[in-house]
Amino acid sequence: MAISIRDANLGDLPSILAITNHAIENTDAIWLNSPFTLEARRNWFDSRRADGFPVLVACDSTGAVLGFGSYGHFRAYEGYSRTIEHSVYVAPAAQRFGIGQKLLSALIAQAQSGGFQVMVAAITAGNEASIAMHRKAGFLDGGLLPRVGRKSGRWLDLNLMYLSLDPQSETAKDNS
Repeated sequence: MAISIRDANLGDLPSILAITNHAIENTDAIWLNSPFTLEARRNWFDSRRADGFPVLVACDSTGAVLGFGSYGHFRAYEGYSRTIEHSVYVAPAAQRFGIGQKLLSALIAQAQSGGFQVMVAAITAGNEASIAMHRKAGFLDGGLLPRVGRKSGRWLDLNLMYLSLDPQSETAKDNS
């Protein structure tokens, strides 16, 4: 399957919305119970772009959007300004073809060229596919936060992973 990664545009928002809402309604990947509206996704998109953060899409040879990824602020305080948190989502029918890994690699490259220090992944504990994808990209375990969120009446644990984006750091050397 030929996949291309490009910057998202407004025309991609319906596909991004469909992928997001499928994850909300059918998985524990997004800790929300109600789907987003197109307006909410537009506000998210506009906010990411205004803050200088990428929104990328993975497309097949026909141009159909198969997945998307982005990153943004990890925490609002200035001391965290060089740390980002990312997300990657792939349409159900396109999963297990390496699309998430391609999106993640593109996000890492953009974050490195943007001078960021650390990329954080916050993954629902038990999402072994996502954990494996992140390990393959060099992410390390940062810790488990038990019962920090709820969805559909259940407590969920959060697995934190991180990647040093600075090639001079000790952590980056340990990953190579």
